[in-house]
Order: sequence, then structure tokens, then C-alpha cells
Amino acid sequence: MASEYDFSAIEKKWQKYWEENQTFKAVDFSPKPKYYCLDMFPYPSGAGLHVGHPEGYTATDILCRYRRMKGFNVLHPMGWDAFGLPAEQYAIETGTHPEITTEKNVDNFRRQIKALGFSYDWSREINTTRPAYFKWTQWIFSQLHKKGLAYLDEIPVNWCPALGTVLANEEVINGLSERGSHPVIRRPMKQWMLRITEYAERLLNDLDELDWPEGVKEMQRNWIGKSTGAEVKFMTTAGEAVTVYTTRPDTLFGATYMVLAPEHPLVDALTTPDRKAEVDAYREAAAKKSELARTGENSEKTGAFTGAYATNPVDGRQIPIWIADYVLVSYGTGAIMAVPAHDTRDFEFARTFNLPVVCIIEPDPEAAKAENVDVEAVHRGEACWTGEGKLIHSSNGDGLKLDGLSVAESKPAATRWLEERGLGREAVKYKLRDWLFSRQRYWGEPFPIIHYEDGSIELVNSDELPVDLPEMEDFKPAGDGEPPLSKAKDWLNYTDPKTGRRGKRETNTMPQWAGSCWYYLRYIDPDNAEQAWDPAKEKYWMPVDLYVGGAEHAVLHLLYARFWHKVLFDLGLVSTKEPFRKLINQGMILGVSYKDRRGALVPTDQVEFTPAGPVRKSDGEALVEFPAKMSKSLRNVINPDDVIREYGADSMRMYEMFMGPLEATKPWSTKGVEGVFRFLKRAHRMFQEAEIVDVPCTKDQQRLLHATIKKVSQDLDSFGFNTAISQLMIFLNEFSKLDKLPREAAEKFVLLLSPFAPHLGEELWQQLGHENTLAYEPWPEWDEAVLKLDEVEILVQVLGKPKARLMMPVDAAQEQAEKIALAAPEVQAALNGKPVKKVIFVPKRLLNIVI
Repeated sequence: MASEYDFSAIEKKWQKYWEENQTFKAVDFSPKPKYYCLDMFPYPSGAGLHVGHPEGYTATDILCRYRRMKGFNVLHPMGWDAFGLPAEQYAIETGTHPEITTEKNVDNFRRQIKALGFSYDWSREINTTRPAYFKWTQWIFSQLHKKGLAYLDEIPVNWCPALGTVLANEEVINGLSERGSHPVIRRPMKQWMLRITEYAERLLNDLDELDWPEGVKEMQRNWIGKSTGAEVKFMTTAGEAVTVYTTRPDTLFGATYMVLAPEHPLVDALTTPDRKAEVDAYREAAAKKSELARTGENSEKTGAFTGAYATNPVDGRQIPIWIADYVLVSYGTGAIMAVPAHDTRDFEFARTFNLPVVCIIEPDPEAAKAENVDVEAVHRGEACWTGEGKLIHSSNGDGLKLDGLSVAESKPAATRWLEERGLGREAVKYKLRDWLFSRQRYWGEPFPIIHYEDGSIELVNSDELPVDLPEMEDFKPAGDGEPPLSKAKDWLNYTDPKTGRRGKRETNTMPQWAGSCWYYLRYIDPDNAEQAWDPAKEKYWMPVDLYVGGAEHAVLHLLYARFWHKVLFDLGLVSTKEPFRKLINQGMILGVSYKDRRGALVPTDQVEFTPAGPVRKSDGEALVEFPAKMSKSLRNVINPDDVIREYGADSMRMYEMFMGPLEATKPWSTKGVEGVFRFLKRAHRMFQEAEIVDVPCTKDQQRLLHATIKKVSQDLDSFGFNTAISQLMIFLNEFSKLDKLPREAAEKFVLLLSPFAPHLGEELWQQLGHENTLAYEPWPEWDEAVLKLDEVEILVQVLGKPKARLMMPVDAAQEQAEKIALAAPEVQAALNGKPVKKVIFVPKRLLNIVI
């Protein structure tokens, strides 16, 4: 009697084998071709993994197992991005040290990941919170500092009093913190900054060389935001010169007012006494808004008039100077010339405050019609035109003649005129701003910085690294922006052991991004106490051949890591100018949620399942089921532990790959897991019930086997995991019908199955009589000659009605095909002695006889 598919015993057995034998340990300097495959390492939260997290890990594991069998030396590591605000907030709320909760969370994540049988080299495991790791994060910061790329500056920042820390723009939503929804204000604070802007051009240009999704590259291009234009000097009635950066110097004749950012350093000098109270109130209100709130497309246009005027350099007109929060001091020069006839934001502002709108570009009639824009309304200043056209009303008596020119022609002409008269110059600007690198929290990397009593600010001696965190019980901020570390007096006070100079340590800590900027390099040499990494090992393994992770990291993490890598490249510390050769973003796996007829969400634990569908337990109201992002609030999070307990790790792995393309968003379905589970049970049963025989496959069996090898191989090369699994199912459907299973087909099927269901693959391989793991067995090869058909099935019709399906030579000509068809008894019966009038033949497909 066939043994049952005891997936639990099988999976525990092989996970123990892999761990004891270090089956997946990567070998430095192997003569094999290297393959460095990297997952974006997780933040180990208290909630643990849900079934969406392992999707990318499963994909990389399948590829790594495939590559090992293809003869590659594979580096596939895992670690923990474990510093950060969530652990610190939990520590404040519970009084538990963040190191304790982080360690507990890491242990849980590691247990869950190991339960899925991923082929990681666990000997290279890293944790960003360990001193042996962040010693080198501090060392890299020291290199940035020595290179002049790290500096202190007092800048307006997003300050959250409740969290006691500065937040990045992306961490602020509608004026509230992303975590906890606490109010966020803008305030000036002294912060550490990194000069990422010095690398803007290289970060932009080198994107072209990367095999990344085009959408991700475009997001980085937009974030860097390169633009070419002109800096133009406007003299003001206050005697001050204001420099404006514009990408449209051709529109100077249409500039009817000027706008400064509320934080612009000249606002005080330009504001007249009668306007001071309104301007001050407006600046105070603007300080409470995040930059995203200020610059959003749907933001309401607000502003205040300073009372001052500027002289338009091309025609001498006096234009009013306003302040408005849609202009940022951190972009360009913090001042714009407003051309409301040809810029949507300027037009909205002008309409709000009844400012002049002067058309200086004649709209192209066809384009205006297509955009449903009234040309006459544009001329009257009642509509805005942002498209192409010829310039009008754009010439002066001092040699500037733009009338009749196109936009493309007029831009360089206007810039040349400004440069010749010392009124402006061509300039390139970037939206990208220097990286705000400070956080006012405890649970982060301390800066290796000393503020000495004589006012100097210096790095600690390199032999004093790592600068460790002090033991503290109170992690709350000290108040008024002072970080928690300011309360650690013994740690704070510093005396240089070599010179005796006294000072205080830096009390800010680094952002969580710091540890994740370079972790891929530490995997290469994780136990090196003398260097961040061995240069020879770095040269062997880098760059990362495949990087897989969520699209939410498309800009910040990937941009920051690229920046640090380029600095390290310039310092001669790495051998490649880019860290990640190929990038794939896996899609999101959605959970199932429910809502009532009013659209209100109903948590899953309040739902009862009846034959008629889901209903609310309390009142029996029928509910609508819909896919939604997994979240604790909806209580629709699916724990992989539960899936593994019910169906096994191999079933969960295969199902997540079978759901659809890797990059697509897909809804979770327990029924889908059950279907994959049945497939694995059938595969297991086939090897228990069929006799494995040393006989060659039949021609048809051989063809299906080689077609399967080819399909699975090509799909793995193109990340088509779902279609590769479909082909394995086709193979099983045919071969499971056999009582005697040819050994060649059995062994090659197991090898093909093993990357997807590695535990079952190993078990079946052992049942086939092999003593060693299949992890390094050669991947099966297909033979094109076997796939070539000798015969093909042809549908034979009489007067368009199917009468027979006949096998014919694949290269049969019409004469031969007719002879075979007319000899068939079914066709002769249909003809009933009637003469053939005509034959229509479609090679390899169809033969139709007309009588």
C-alpha cells in the first residue's frame, strides 16, 4: 500500500539535513561562474511574516536552486534591517529595551523563513543593530565625512513632537506622521546632511546601464529631477537683487508677478511695514505644512503680498512680489517668476488673487482644439495654455526679438540675451536635495562624531569604532528636540585618550536607511573584524546579479544605496560603479476583506460563512467579499505558519508562484493552495504506486519529457514561474497514468520539480536510490531533435463537417494527404460514392473535401 504524503515529516527531515550539512554555503573564489542573488532584507516587526512577505523570497530561492544545478556558485544570503522607530516606540510604550524586542522578532522571522526551506547561506547572516556590523556603517560615514560629503546645517525639517524626531517628507501624510497620525510641524533644526546632490548627474546617467523596470528608473529620474534653464536677476524696490531659476526664460515677457518661498532669506528685507503682520502669520502657517502638502497638485493656492516690487529685466515693468507655500526654498533659488498665462499653478494663484494674466504664446490651433482650450479665452487671460506655439508680444528695443519664434527656438535666444547683459546665465538644477541624515531617537547607529569644547567638530579615532549605544532605560526624547542620547551623561562626555581634549558626543543617530545602504557588501565578508569587506572577495562577488524586493523601495533605498556605492567606488573601495545589475519588483498579495451594504468594512473575525455566502455574525447581514491589502486593522492577515501547518511549505511556495506573474498584484485564495497541495500529493503518489523501470521512454513520452525540460528551463530564465508549474502539471497528468515509470522520466521530473518543491524533490530523489542531496545535480537538458514531430494529426472534413482525425507525415503535400484521407473508412462512408469536386488543404491542420 502506498505511503501517505507526510509533508510535515518530509520538510523537517530535509531542513535539518540542509542545516547540518551547510548544503547552501557559498564558496569564495570558486572557479564556477558566480551568481549573487539578493532579497531586500526585512524589518523584523513583532507581527511576524504574513503570506505576502515570502513571495519574493520564494522566487529568488527557486532561481538560486536552478542556478546551482546549472553549475553556478550561488551567494544567497539573509539578514535583518533592525534599527528604526517602530522598535523604539514599542520600547517607550512597554518599557522593554528595543534590543530585547528586536532579538525576539528576529528569532521569530528566522524561524518562519527557515520553515519555508529557503536555500540561504545562514553562515553569512547579518543584523544592522550588532556592533560588529554598525562599526562599519560608522566607518563608511567617516569616509563620507573625510570626503566632505557630510556636514551640519540648520534647515527647516518635519518635526513630530509626539514621536520626538524629524521625519522625511515621505513619512508625513496630510500634515500627520505616517506612524501614529501625530501632528507634524516645520521648524529649523541643526541636522547632519549628506551631499547626494554632488552625485545627481551620475545617479541619473548611470540608470541607462541598469536592467531595471523602466517604471522604477523613471521614478528615480523624476526624483532627481534634472532641468536646464536660466538664472535671472530681478532688482527690487528694496534695493535687493532676487535671483530666479526658470526652465522657461522664453516666457519672461509674460511674467506678471514674483513668488518667494516663505523661508526665503530676503523676505524680511523685502516686506514693507504695512504688510509685516500678514506675512509673518502666513510664514508661521506655512511652517506647519509638509513639503508634499505644499506642492501637491490639488493644494489650495494661498499667499501673502510683501508690499515690494521687482523690475522685469526684459521690459522694465514693475511686478509685485508675493510669498506662497507652493514655492520651496530648497528647490532652485527659492524664488520664481510667475507666468500665469502659461503655467497652471501660476494661473490658479493669479485667479485667486486677481493678478494680471498676459498671453505671450499663440496657441497652436489644432493642439488647442484637441485640448478643448478656447484660444480667445487665453488671449483674454481667462484660460491657461501650456502647450506649443509661436511667441507674441515678446520683443523689446534692446535686441531681444522672440516674436514668431517657437518655444524651442526662443529659449536659447532669451538666455543668450540675458548673459550678454549680465542679467542671467544658463543653469542646470535638480529637484534632488541633500539627504537629511539625522534622527532624534535612541535606536539607531550613533554618529562617530565629537563636538569639542573649542567649537571644533571631529570624527572619533578609527580605533574607537564602534561607538556603541549606552545602556538606557528611558528612551523618550529629552524635550524641545533634544534626542534621548542627550540624557546619557556618562556616555555623552568624552575625553580624547590621545590628546586629553574634552567634548561631547553627537546625540542624534543615523536613519534606518544607513544600515541598508551597504548591507549587500557585508554579506560578502560578514565575519571580517579588520575590514568592512575583503577587496578580493568584493571583486569576485560584485555586482549583485539579481535584486528582488517591493516597489515601495523604488526611490529612497535604491537611490541612497547607489549614492553610497558610487562614493565607495570613487574611494577605490569597490570595483563596480553600480551595486545592483538587475532588479525585479514582486507584486503584492492581497488578503480577503468584507464590507456591508453601506460600504463599511467588517473585520474577518466578525464574519460567518454560510452556503449563501459570508454574513455578519451579529445580525446575519449579507456581506460583500473583496481583495484588500493585508492589515491588522482588517484582521485579514494570513500567517504562513497556519498555511504550512495545514498544507506544507512546498504547497505554499508553489502556490505563491502559481498565482500569476511575479510582478502582478494577486488575491490570496485558500482553495488555490488546496489545488497545488493536490498536485504535490499526486506527484508523491505516482512514485509510491508506479514501478520505476530501467526502460527507454516511448517516442511520445520522450517528446513530452523534453518539451517539459525546455518549457521549465526557459520559463525560469524569464521568471515565468506560473507557466513553468503549469507545464509540470501537464507532465504529471500524462505520466501518472503509467503503471511502469521510465527511470529517465522519473529522475528528470524530480529535478525539474525540486526548485519549486525542494523538500518533496529531495525525498523523491532519495526514494529513487540516490544518497546525496540533489541540490548540485546537473539540470536536465533538452534535445530539439526529440521535439521535432514526424507525424501530425490532421482534421478531415466533408462539406465542412468533421469526419476523421488522421495521423499524417508532418511534411505531407496535398496529394499525399488526399490519398491518406480518401483511404480512411470514415471518409469513404461520408462520400457514399459521390465524386470529389474540390479539396481544400491547410498543411499540418486541416483537409476539407467538397463533393
